Amino acid sequence: MTQALSHWRFFRAGGFDQVRLDTAEELLAIDQLDQKLWVALSCPVKGIEFDSRTLAFVDSDADAQVRAPELIAAVQWAGARLKNIDVLAQQLPGVPLDAIRDDDAEGLQIAVAARELLADVGGHDGMVTVEAASAAQVRYAERALAAWQAAGQAAQPLGDATEAAHAALTAVAEKVEDWFVRCRLAAFDTRAGDALNAADETLSSLGSGGTLTADADSIAALPLARVQAGAALPLGAGLNPAWAARMATLRDAAVTPLLGSREALSEADWLALKDKLAPYVTWLAGKPDPAAEGDGVRLLEKLAHYVRDLMPLANNFVAFRDFYTRQGKATFQVGTLYLDGRSCDLCVAVNDAGRHAALATLSRICLIYCDCVRNGEKLSIAAAFTAGDSDQLMVGRNGVFYDRQGRDWDATITKIVDHPISLRQAFWSPYKRLARFVAEQLQKLAANKAAASETHLVTSVVDGSKKAVTPAAAPPPFDVGKFAGIFAAIGLAVGALGTAVASMLGGLFALSWWQLPIALAGLLLIVSGPAVLLAWFKLRSRNLGPILDANGWAINARARINIPFGTSLTQVAQLPPNAERALSDPYAEKKAPWAWYGAILAVLLLAVFAWYLRAHLQ
Repeated sequence: MTQALSHWRFFRAGGFDQVRLDTAEELLAIDQLDQKLWVALSCPVKGIEFDSRTLAFVDSDADAQVRAPELIAAVQWAGARLKNIDVLAQQLPGVPLDAIRDDDAEGLQIAVAARELLADVGGHDGMVTVEAASAAQVRYAERALAAWQAAGQAAQPLGDATEAAHAALTAVAEKVEDWFVRCRLAAFDTRAGDALNAADETLSSLGSGGTLTADADSIAALPLARVQAGAALPLGAGLNPAWAARMATLRDAAVTPLLGSREALSEADWLALKDKLAPYVTWLAGKPDPAAEGDGVRLLEKLAHYVRDLMPLANNFVAFRDFYTRQGKATFQVGTLYLDGRSCDLCVAVNDAGRHAALATLSRICLIYCDCVRNGEKLSIAAAFTAGDSDQLMVGRNGVFYDRQGRDWDATITKIVDHPISLRQAFWSPYKRLARFVAEQLQKLAANKAAASETHLVTSVVDGSKKAVTPAAAPPPFDVGKFAGIFAAIGLAVGALGTAVASMLGGLFALSWWQLPIALAGLLLIVSGPAVLLAWFKLRSRNLGPILDANGWAINARARINIPFGTSLTQVAQLPPNAERALSDPYAEKKAPWAWYGAILAVLLLAVFAWYLRAHLQ
């Protein structure tokens, strides 16, 4: 049990309190911290940027998830194995030899392994690095294999030919044992001799089955030779044809070199042959496993990983310090996506974009799912866009993704989870929608007019050809009433429009000069206010939790991403400081005479205003 911490320190980020873990004492006391105050209670061992070997050590039940009790157990084990616990907070590359506690059996094993390792690598600073501790297993396996090979010289009675003799014996051992057992049964009871040999019906069925081959399964199943009480096993004539070749190999590779030349093998000879090869069999069974770990070697590697990694792991598990302080990347941030003039730092790895998006959409964050490809490798990511707008984000657009190792991947958008990105986007969204609607209607109108013109042209050509062969009919008489009605309708429409414009302008000009800005602001508020208000609520409720929960995390806090913090996660393209910028563009479009247009519009407005005042003053 660790000593109770006198007081805890917290910092506020993301709209909630997070514990500060800066000292070894604070780290060792996390078992005393109420788990309701932990940011996460579980995280996957795959899909995050953290040393996989460290996570494998912490994941004691090997279920691919690191949970709070496992992290607590890892911290307590490391604290119990150290004389100086302060090394846990010093960001060392490994564990110093003089910090290892060696006053118990386990600690002594670790210390001995550390001394041997430092002697092998010539480490004079006493630091057992993670890399050296990981390589110690390889050296241990090499030494164990060399010792095993040296011991094998005395276990090989035929030298290098012993392997072939053992293989020949192993190939027939079961069948030979079977034959000698049958012979012992025949000696026990004479009636067993006939019963244990092939029956007449069995031999007859072999002859009636068609063409026979020496290696047929039905022949191989017969006894190795004729069963008789006290008989010796022939090594040449009289053997089952299916086993003749293997028995010849046994005779040449094992029997003759070890027992001398023989035409038959008694049971005593067979036992003697096995005895001569028994040391070799025992030696083979003792071959060291390359994955086997020596006493203290694995524990030393585990301690080196823990000293280096437990503090960063806790600060990406108990708290999200790296993420919210922006001093480094969190474990779930797998890289940076560059696309549409922006760089997105909040990128997480995903396995299935559809399944991930089903839960991640609850985060209220605009997510762009991309398939990334590099030299035949594939990777899927979800990137959060938290600044700018989404006007140019569409499925199929390409970008570049840089992983944490600095490698670049070709990224293509495959799915978009649309949510507000910024208040600026929300403010202009009604006008952009109106502009798109007007543009679409104008395009439809232009297309309809073009189609009507083409139809009229074709009709005219056809009618013209008909008139060439048919006498022209008299034109219809001019209908004065019809055109009068049309002109009257046009006049009413123009009048109504003018009245509406005049009423609006009259209302504006009736205001005092200081009321005009307020009225215009109110008009803008009426148009853009609802969209901005809705976006404001969504932006304030953005939550990191669903994005990580969809990846297998168990997020325990409302890890909000407010507007200022979200803006820092996506960088918009900006010119560097003190950059020179030439404003002249040789290919710029010619500017329209907007000044003249404005003057004409002002004159028209003044005329309408004057007409309105005159009409109402009379």
